[in-house]
Amino acid sequence: MRKIARKMKNVLAAKNLERTGKAILLASVALYTGSYFMSKRIFTLYENQKSAIVQDRNSTEIFIQPNVKGHYMRHTESLTGEISRLLTAKEDRFFFYHPGINPVSIARSLARYPFSRRLEGSSTLTQQLVKTLIGNENKRTMSNKIIESFYALSLGIHTSKPEILKMYANTAYFGNRAEGIVEASKTYFNAPPESLNTVQILQLIATLSNPDDYPGTLKNKRKTIALANQLKIPVDEKTIDAHETDEDKYIYRRKNINVFELEPFEPRCEKPCSLTIDQSLTNTVREILRTNLDSPSFASVNNGAVVVIQTGKEMKENELLAIVGSPHPLSSEKGHQINMAVHPRPIGSTAKPFIFAKAFEKGARPYTQVDDIEYKYDIGTGFAFYPKNYDGQYRGTVSLHQALSNSLNVPAVRVLQYAGLGAFYDFLKSDLSFEPLQPLETYELSIALGGLEMDLLTLANYFTLFPNEGTLKPLKLSEDDTIKFSMAKPYDNHQVIDPAYIQLVTKILSDRETSIDQFGLKSNLNLPATQYAVKTGTSYDYHDSWAIGYTPDFLVGVWLGNSDNKPMYRLSGSIGAGKIWHEVMETMLNSTYNKETAFNFDRIKEYAKSGNIEYGLDGDEYDSARDLLKLNYLILQPHDFDTLQYTAGIKVPLLSNEDVLWYINNSPAGQGIRETWEPKKPGVYTISARNPRGKIEKIKVIIKEQDE
Repeated sequence: MRKIARKMKNVLAAKNLERTGKAILLASVALYTGSYFMSKRIFTLYENQKSAIVQDRNSTEIFIQPNVKGHYMRHTESLTGEISRLLTAKEDRFFFYHPGINPVSIARSLARYPFSRRLEGSSTLTQQLVKTLIGNENKRTMSNKIIESFYALSLGIHTSKPEILKMYANTAYFGNRAEGIVEASKTYFNAPPESLNTVQILQLIATLSNPDDYPGTLKNKRKTIALANQLKIPVDEKTIDAHETDEDKYIYRRKNINVFELEPFEPRCEKPCSLTIDQSLTNTVREILRTNLDSPSFASVNNGAVVVIQTGKEMKENELLAIVGSPHPLSSEKGHQINMAVHPRPIGSTAKPFIFAKAFEKGARPYTQVDDIEYKYDIGTGFAFYPKNYDGQYRGTVSLHQALSNSLNVPAVRVLQYAGLGAFYDFLKSDLSFEPLQPLETYELSIALGGLEMDLLTLANYFTLFPNEGTLKPLKLSEDDTIKFSMAKPYDNHQVIDPAYIQLVTKILSDRETSIDQFGLKSNLNLPATQYAVKTGTSYDYHDSWAIGYTPDFLVGVWLGNSDNKPMYRLSGSIGAGKIWHEVMETMLNSTYNKETAFNFDRIKEYAKSGNIEYGLDGDEYDSARDLLKLNYLILQPHDFDTLQYTAGIKVPLLSNEDVLWYINNSPAGQGIRETWEPKKPGVYTISARNPRGKIEKIKVIIKEQDE
């Protein structure tokens, strides 16, 4: 019986042992599994706190974004031996020996707790890492300590000590929004961590207890010396730079010249992302702008902007390659911190290609004749409007080709009048979704002379209508879907102007021979290429200088002026912005963006009825289109109800568009296209003209006393 009882006892003991073993095994598996998921959460939090790096189209870093805490944080994949040694010596000298928590420190802290009611000095380096990642930095409670301990033990089970140390170094906060050893090294010493010497490492480590005591402050110097003494490291106090300072120095150091122009678009990425920007090209463009504006010939100019856009028939969207809004974006002088690429300015004659395109749409053609003579227009303000050409000259009858090629103002106003102000307003608002600074109706015919305001980026994107043959495409900033940005509304491609009329405009703007009259044989607008078109613009009194040109593959837009609106010294579009445009275009022509695509002129037909080659469209009624804009007035000058001041010997020129008989108050006054009349006294006079066909036209002119 005893043997049987003993045997039964052994069996029961074995079963109990087996149950205990299974329980221990299950508990171990549960603990291991739980610790795995806890450590995995820590790794997820760790990765999510890394700042997103924004790259250009060639994977070159443009800038780093703040993380969820508003700090700048990038990871290093390895720590130098010196950083590891000093970091553990200061923060956790038993780091390589404990499992993630230090039992001795915990016991000491618990023993003090009933008296101080505070938990101090018990956190290991691993626990500090956990506390940072789960957001418990300022929550010192018993429950949080227990949670942190479990996380620390879990991390210790599944992660190597060097990896934990690296994670700690990457997440430690060093002040001035610098999180991690990499950003701290760059912020305070403008160097990578592996280049730091022992004293610099000590200065960073001394910051950890209070990030306000960052390197460069007197408190940091004192802490660094104390830490060196504690670790028995000899240091020369003279090598530690320290003074009463503020954060401006480090904020300035972090300022990135590359991000200045991108700030208005808020290119926020939740993960590393790429932009369409070419950073190398942007740097080259900025250097071209800076070099020119810093030269004596541009002494009256402080500000400038350049935009480069990639276009192409096969592209669904235009792509922003470069945007430069200031030559010196880190300077606080001369308005250099204003991004002039997105600052509206009067656009000068750059409005003319759009006006002429709408006139072509209505029936005018490049061979259409228009009078370049003094016109008088009555506008909504009640005042007379007399447009003038840039050079003050009048050329008589010119073709629209000559008028646009030489940027003549007087014909442009007549062309806008023909196209129709209402129709052009609708084109701007409906087709381009343009939002003017003032109601469009207030601009009236001054639109033809550049009174309309736009920023360079908007105007450049509208200009892509021409290389894109009338299609307005969205302007893309991001290579992927992480950034939502577009300059076109609606965001889908849409045909704004028929390709035939766009081809007519491009044919004119690419003709450098016809433009010699205004721009001369030697001009910044001449390039060692044939497949390009360009339009310049100058606002009143040289406040703005513009140049926008394109090939089928890309477009370059340039603006020059002063942010305080001071006039420049006689810098027109071709001389001022044109020079910078020329240099940027040469850069682009020698780049891979130049695919040497030829302009498409398949809709254009040549006409030779006048003896010269002229351009129109197939099916044109040439004679009708040619005389479409000719004035039917007999008297071109003076104008009806012109008021002139009487002086002895005053001479009033009389001008007609054909040979006429002139009469003053029904008395004969001469014959011909031109005559001169000398009024003998003040008064109201009737001037009449009669042509050989018997047509008579009359106007009134007021000659007033000098003291009236």
